[in-house]
Amino acid sequence: MTGAGGATDSAVRTRGLTKRFRSGQVGVDGIDLLVPRGAVYGFLGPNGSGKTTTIRMLLGLVAPTAGTVELLGASVPADARSVLPRVGALVEGPAFHPYLDGRANLERLDAADATADPRSRDRRVGAALERVGLAAAAAKRYRQYSLGMKQRLGLAATLLRPRDLLLLDEPTNGLDPQGTREVRALVREVAAAGTTVLVSSHLLSEIEQVCSHVGIMSRGSLLVQGAREEIADAGTTEVRVAVRPDQRDHLARVVGDLGLGEPRVDGDVLVAPLGGVAVEKVAQAVVGDGIDLLGLEVRRPTLEDVFVRLTGEGFDVAR
Repeated sequence: MTGAGGATDSAVRTRGLTKRFRSGQVGVDGIDLLVPRGAVYGFLGPNGSGKTTTIRMLLGLVAPTAGTVELLGASVPADARSVLPRVGALVEGPAFHPYLDGRANLERLDAADATADPRSRDRRVGAALERVGLAAAAAKRYRQYSLGMKQRLGLAATLLRPRDLLLLDEPTNGLDPQGTREVRALVREVAAAGTTVLVSSHLLSEIEQVCSHVGIMSRGSLLVQGAREEIADAGTTEVRVAVRPDQRDHLARVVGDLGLGEPRVDGDVLVAPLGGVAVEKVAQAVVGDGIDLLGLEVRRPTLEDVFVRLTGEGFDVAR
């Protein structure tokens, strides 16, 4: 389920993007990624599915074997110098000078930006540290930072300047539950200000809580992408009906007459794909045929359901 869009309304667009390593292994296999401007795009998949390799190709850090990349309408790597200052990125964990404190590390990064006004450097660095909750640890050396603090400093680096696009690879790695919630709030905040955000994650909870669009990766392939609700709706909505065990065969016949999908028994209930049949019609048919209706529930597919159906794999669903 791919969305429509062109260079003018997409923040990220790839065509046939492929990475084949020297070993012959294909890390990314001809994907057509499309991230609409203004979206919070969840790049979902288990570790090793090709997400980080894809992001590194988007940034020009790794040369693709085949395919093209456009960021904010500009070709990468051809126009990288003009477009990358508008892009913030956190990829595979931040790298900083271990002997410098947090503030000094950010000051060095800011000084390396030729487009940054040095007169407002202190204000930018202080604001970035404050936004990620590191103001109190600004004078602490990086080597003394915990994994979560290092991740926060990496996020601060992406926020030194206003960005049109943020690429965040596993941004909550190493964070405790409170830190994870703060990062989610930060993503919502920058998105509300007009920044497009691509969040790569193997955690379903991150994607479900902050993302408007989703792309599902598995074994180097982009299996599906689109608006989050559309992807979930593409799954199978099921009706679960509980009756007395001695009436289960009778119920199966009623379900068959209604034109529902092939039923199955799940514990004490009969489960069948609902299709286009109204749930009220199911209830009326069951009761009208003299069956004692003990319970009825409609279960709509989740992102987890869609992922498992597409890949046959599971992944972490909570932090």
